[in-house]
Amino acid sequence: MPGDAIGVVRPWPNPGATIRLLCVPHAGGGASVFNGWPRDLGPRVELCAIQLPGRESRITQPPFRDLATLTPVLGRTVAPLTDRPFAMFGHSMGALVSFELARWLRARGLPGPVHIFASSRPAPHLPLARPGAHLLSDDRLVDRVHQMGGTPAELLADSRFRRLLLPLLRADIAVNDGYVYRPEPPLDCPITACGGRDDMDVDERSLAAWGEHTTGEFRLSKFDGGHFYLQDSRTALLRLLRDVLVRLDVSGMSAAG
Repeated sequence: MPGDAIGVVRPWPNPGATIRLLCVPHAGGGASVFNGWPRDLGPRVELCAIQLPGRESRITQPPFRDLATLTPVLGRTVAPLTDRPFAMFGHSMGALVSFELARWLRARGLPGPVHIFASSRPAPHLPLARPGAHLLSDDRLVDRVHQMGGTPAELLADSRFRRLLLPLLRADIAVNDGYVYRPEPPLDCPITACGGRDDMDVDERSLAAWGEHTTGEFRLSKFDGGHFYLQDSRTALLRLLRDVLVRLDVSGMSAAG
């Protein structure tokens, strides 16, 4: 995998920001998921969306299929962004990627996130509710995606879109489902676990278990909606992110913790 396989997209470049928010999308998702967020996050925050290979501007590049390969490439990509305090928001598979990236940075003595927002995924040490989705037939996988929401039905019915989406989705789900948790000391940055009240696969108990992975403050926030509550409750979610990030900035925390 080439070293530049992962990109960083700044929908609204903000060189004067005092804190960055690195966002990692869900399986099959691209950086454009976060395009509309910067305005609501306020002038002190610069949003940097992670663009993994196989989607949008990097659609011609083969996607990763395991986290052990993805993490060091992502780590080298984001290392230059750690020159100022940064937080991370990861949705579903993105929450797992964010967690392992924080551990990778710590292991190398690099600055880590001042806060992690883990969205719509059970804590890393817990089993998934429905593993093995990458092994489903095309029709059953499309049904699963439709049940979870987040992708318009008319797109899922488009054969050309499905030919592009399904191989990428299978690769991303393999990253998520093939993950093997290895115990390490908890992180020292605060963690906020976020989820939808109607999510069939990620319940409150599995979100609350993220608290075991930090020695700092832990918070659990539930929102109206299902697995993709961030669409139904976007305003409420962005208000939470902005409030937490502003508080971190005021507190004078540094990227090095």
